[in-house]
This record gives sequence, C-alpha cells and structure tokens, in this order.
Amino acid sequence: MARVLGKHGQAKGLFLALLLSFALMMTGCGAEDVASDLEGTSQEEGQEEEQTETGGSQDVGYPLTMTDGVGNELTLEEEPQTIVSTLPSNTEIAYALGLGDKMIGVSEWCNYPEEALDVDKVGDMDVDEETVLMMAPDLLLASEHLHNQSPDVLDTFREAGINVLVVADASSFEEAYESIELIAQATGTVERAEEVVDNMKEKLTSITEKADSIDEEARVWVEISPAPDIFTSGSGTFIHEMLEYINAENAAGHLEGWPNLTEEEIVELNPDVIVTTYGYYVEQPKEEVLGREGWAHIPAIENERVYDVDNDTVTRPGPRLVDGVETLATIIYPEVFGE
Repeated sequence: MARVLGKHGQAKGLFLALLLSFALMMTGCGAEDVASDLEGTSQEEGQEEEQTETGGSQDVGYPLTMTDGVGNELTLEEEPQTIVSTLPSNTEIAYALGLGDKMIGVSEWCNYPEEALDVDKVGDMDVDEETVLMMAPDLLLASEHLHNQSPDVLDTFREAGINVLVVADASSFEEAYESIELIAQATGTVERAEEVVDNMKEKLTSITEKADSIDEEARVWVEISPAPDIFTSGSGTFIHEMLEYINAENAAGHLEGWPNLTEEEIVELNPDVIVTTYGYYVEQPKEEVLGREGWAHIPAIENERVYDVDNDTVTRPGPRLVDGVETLATIIYPEVFGE
C-alpha cells in the first residue's frame, strides 16, 4: 500500500520543502518624477502614463477593500509601491504582472525570474519577522503555509501597518489563474493579469488540440524524489492535470496527492515513460533509474524512455505551468509535439 507523505529531510531540496508547506508546490515601475513645468505635465500625470504602460492603477480604484485567498478582508488605501513575497510562485506572478521594480524582498527559494535573485531575502519557509518589519513594505504576499503556521507573525505585520495578502495554495490550473487575478486585484494590474491568463489558456488550448490526435495513451510514472524514498504525483496535483491535458495516463492517478511507493509497487505499474523532477540536486537521475535492479523489464527502461524535467515548471502555480505541459508533451509524444 502507498504510504502517506510525512516529514521529509532537507536533502530532498526545494521541491519537497515547498511540498510540505503547501500540504502539498515584466518589469513594473514605481512612480517616477517624469514631468517638468516646461512640458506642462504634472508628476501625477507622468505616473498615470507609466502605470498605463505596465498595467498599473488605472485598473483599480483606491482605497480598495478586498478579500484574500483565505477569507481575510483587507483595505489598501493606495496602490502598493513596495512589495515583499514569501513564496516563489507569488514572486513569479508578481514579475509576470510587471511588478518587478516594486519587489523589495523575496524568500530564499525565489529563483525566477533571474532578477529575483538580486532582491533582498526575507527568510525561507519561515519568514524573518524583523527583516520584514524593517522593510515595511506596502504589501506582503504571504503563503497559506505562513497563514496556518505563523498567524501571530502576520498579525504583527498588520499591526505595523503592512497590508498582508494571503494567497491560497493552488493545486489546479483554475486555482492558479485565481491566484494571478487576486494578486493583480491588490496591485492594480488587472488588465495585465487578463493578458497573462488568456495567454496561458491559449497555449494550453493549442496543446490539447494537438493531443486530440493521440490514439494510444502512454502510461507515465513521475518521480518527485529519488530512491530509496520515492514520492510521486497522484490525482489532485498539477502534474496529474498536465498529463490529462496531453492524453497521457498518470500511473499513480489512482492515488491522491503525493504518495510514497516502494520500488516493488512501482514496477507493478509497468510505465511506458518515467519522468523525474529532481535533476537539480541529483546527478544523472536518468542513469540512476535505468540502473535499478529488478526494473529491466519495464517498457520505460527497455526503451530508455526516462527524462528529467524542470521541477518548478510542473509544480509551481504560476505563469510557467503551461511550459511544464509543453515539456511533458514533447518528451512523452515526440512524434506529435516534437515537430
């Protein structure tokens, strides 16, 4: 029987750390002085013009009262000019919405886009309370994990005058779209969010239309951590939904969430393709899988159909999810998507 996911060691790297926190895992500009008396343009007019270009406050009127992802109500008196994000997915969304120049703090795990690497850090899974208070951002993009595990910390931020927007954990594309729209509502970038979501949906539609030509589904086994403690992605996860979009069968689809299986149980699933997501911290994951004792007769091993993919694009609820779908489609059905 599959075992329920428990506390995992830090050696498993970023993905499993985020997995636990989830219960599971563009450039925007601030206001500038752009006008001069000689041009007859006020500073405020210059700000409005720049915000129009980047999807700014023309989308939303302030003061703004809204409800965050866990049902908390907050009121933003004016458009946030400084933002701190405690979760990689929220950081990616913020940059996609054109808010990069407003980011003054991110978590240690925020590795995309590249500009985020240069932003000051505010902790990892546990936010550095003192650092955030010193930064005093206009808006804190908090994770549901932080809301559940450290509500007192978030209350401290609120008492200090920091607007806290909790973004709920997302485990489906629709929920990811909702996260994008929520952050956009708070930051005055609603129009930009519509563009981002529409673009994601258009790309996804193009992929699914191609997948309609597939007659025989490939059976796919996905590993999100290596042997000997192998976890996979069952139903109710992004990877499962991605495989459905491309007409592939999740070999662990009969299980929910992030189950842990033995090698004997995996061999019995007899997958056509094996996908690993841990190549960023394990050397030569393909060779390790191909060399496992007792796996030689599995079709994926016999045909050497073992592939490692970028973990972030198949687990992180943000704009790059569609990239993850495209990657899976290309490696699983190269005859259809490899053109």
